[in-house]
Amino acid sequence: MFYDLNVPYSPGDPEISPTLSFLAELGYTTIALSQAIIGKLPPNPTPPPPPSNVPKGLTVLTRLNLPLSDPAQNQRLTTIAQAYDLVALRPTNEKALLNACTNAECDIISLDLSVRLPYHFKFNMLSAAIARGIRFEICYGPGVTGSGLEARRNLIGNAMALIRATRGRGLIVSSEARRALVVRAPFDIINLACVWGLSQELGKEAISAESRKVVALARLKRTSWRGIIDVVDGGQIPTPKADTAIPTGKDAGSRSLTDINGENLKRKASPGLEASTVEVEKPLSKREMKRRAKKARLEAALGGTDASPA
Repeated sequence: MFYDLNVPYSPGDPEISPTLSFLAELGYTTIALSQAIIGKLPPNPTPPPPPSNVPKGLTVLTRLNLPLSDPAQNQRLTTIAQAYDLVALRPTNEKALLNACTNAECDIISLDLSVRLPYHFKFNMLSAAIARGIRFEICYGPGVTGSGLEARRNLIGNAMALIRATRGRGLIVSSEARRALVVRAPFDIINLACVWGLSQELGKEAISAESRKVVALARLKRTSWRGIIDVVDGGQIPTPKADTAIPTGKDAGSRSLTDINGENLKRKASPGLEASTVEVEKPLSKREMKRRAKKARLEAALGGTDASPA
């Protein structure tokens, strides 16, 4: 199973249908349609409706991309995350990257590696995010469709620096493809990862196992309590059926019932209930049986004594 967790999408995009068809033809099984919000966050953001002609066998997720330049912007991330399957942050400076690695509630840290970054990657910072279950994303699309050799050079250099700082752990590779011509086959991506400095095993995990972990952890965060206990039933009071009678609040301690129409119903005792009640004799204990046997012997002995002649 291969994953592509970053496919930009907007309603009415004519390129999304051939892109999804081409991804399914290449062997991808799960993709995430990403929506970017720049500037002030809306009160209740909702993902756009998915396209109608999704290929059979292709699982479609929703994803939100947020540029992060100020740590104060992540105050509503927990509330916003409930509307999307994945939430990705794109830090624009080192301070925002440190906040995303240590404090921000997100699933993916997606870095624009096609530009020259004004900071260096540090192992302690990145390992803190990996320990929290956050993965770092490398998008090869801007390097393929970027402006000349500068974007490709920056992509290769930044990807090598990121792989060196993370020791090759906690990485996923996505396309960020806006049209079908940018998408690459899974084994082509593995070859690209080898150029960046990853082994073939880690390159394959970046588009399969690591991406699957991102989706599973994100689902666990949204459907469980603190990622530990899965909430199966919220304890809601079941709705009474139409043909059953329920006791009213005032008459809960009495024997009266109220049906759906509001009519008061009383329980009637069975006519032969008291008459048919038979006391069940308790079994005798061993001590009681010995006492009765001794009493019977004494009575027999006394009876024999009275019957003998004087």
